[in-house]
Amino acid sequence: MKSFSYINTLQDNQFTWLITGVAGFIGSNLLEVLLSMNQHVIGLDNFSTGHKKNLAEVQEYVSIDQWKNFNFINGDVSKYEDCKTACEGVHHVLHQAALGSVPRSIIDPIASNNSNVSGFLNIILAARDAEVSSFTYAASSSTYGDHPDLPKIEDKIGKPLSPYAVTKYVNELYADIFFKNYGFASTGLRYFNVFGKRQDPNGAYAAVIPKWTEAMINNKEVYINGDGSTSRDFCFIENVVQANLLSALTNRRLDSEVFNVAVGSRTSLNQLFDIIKSALKKEMIHYKKPPIYRDFRDGDVLHSQASIQKIQETLDYRPQFLIEDGIKKSISWYINDLSAN
Repeated sequence: MKSFSYINTLQDNQFTWLITGVAGFIGSNLLEVLLSMNQHVIGLDNFSTGHKKNLAEVQEYVSIDQWKNFNFINGDVSKYEDCKTACEGVHHVLHQAALGSVPRSIIDPIASNNSNVSGFLNIILAARDAEVSSFTYAASSSTYGDHPDLPKIEDKIGKPLSPYAVTKYVNELYADIFFKNYGFASTGLRYFNVFGKRQDPNGAYAAVIPKWTEAMINNKEVYINGDGSTSRDFCFIENVVQANLLSALTNRRLDSEVFNVAVGSRTSLNQLFDIIKSALKKEMIHYKKPPIYRDFRDGDVLHSQASIQKIQETLDYRPQFLIEDGIKKSISWYINDLSAN
C-alpha cells in the first residue's frame, strides 16, 4: 500500500482539528483516524443526522489516552456562536456537517438551505476569523446537475436538479468569494457516493449500499429505482479520509480549489446488487429474493462517474479501494451492526 505524505506529518506533529458533523458517517470515520494518530480533535454536532452510537464506537476503537484528545461540542453550524466557539485554537477544519439527500431537500428545501448554506457561511466565517491553517469542506457530485458528459470534470457543470445540489454549489461560490475578497483559501471535495461502516441504513433517505445490505442480511425486499442500469461511482470511506487529510496537509498552494473524490469507475445498480449478494454469500448469508424494480426518484441523475485526474495530480490522491474491496472490508461491520436483534 502506498505510504502517504500526511502519515509522516501526523506522526511527527499534533494538530488541533475541528470536524463538523463529527457524529455522522464521514465525520466519525475522520475522527477515528485522527485520534488513532494521536491528534487533538474538536467535534461539533447537533445529532440531526449523526448518532451518539457512532462516537461510542470510535471510543471503542481508540485507546483511553487517544479518546482524551477528543472534545465534543453539542452545537449547530446554523448558529454562528457555536461555530466561533468550535474554531478557537484550531489548525485544520474538516467541514462535513450538512443535511444530505436529494429527496429530503425536495420535500424541505428550507431546512436544507439553513444547514447547508447558512451553516457553511457561519463556519467558513468563523474559520477565517480564527485564522485556521486549512479549511476543507464536503462538496458534492450533485453539483454537476444536468451536464451530460462522463466522466465528470471539475470545471464543467450543468444546472442543478435539486435544492440540495443548489446548496452545495452555493458552498463552492462562497468559498471562491472568501478567497477573492478576504484571501481565505479553502478546498472543496466533491464526494461521489461514499459508503462504508457507520453509514445509516434507516429512514427514507438512506444511502443505497447500507440500505440494501441491511435488507439482504435480514431477508427483506430490495427495491431498485428504475431498471437497474443507473450507475454510480461508489467510493469507499477510507478513500474519502485520505482525500481530506491530503487536502488539509498539502504543501501546495490552493486558493479555492474543488476536487472530485471517487475511484473513477461506474457500477450499475444491478451490478451492485450482485456484488453485495456475493459478499454476503461468502459470509454464509444466502439472499435468494429477486430485486423489485420501481420508478426513478425525482432529482436523480441516471449516470455518474468522476474524473480523478485533477486530485491525483495536485494532491497525489490514490484511491486504495474499489467498490468490491470496500464492501469486502466493511461486510463484517455491516453484519454485526445491521442484523436484526
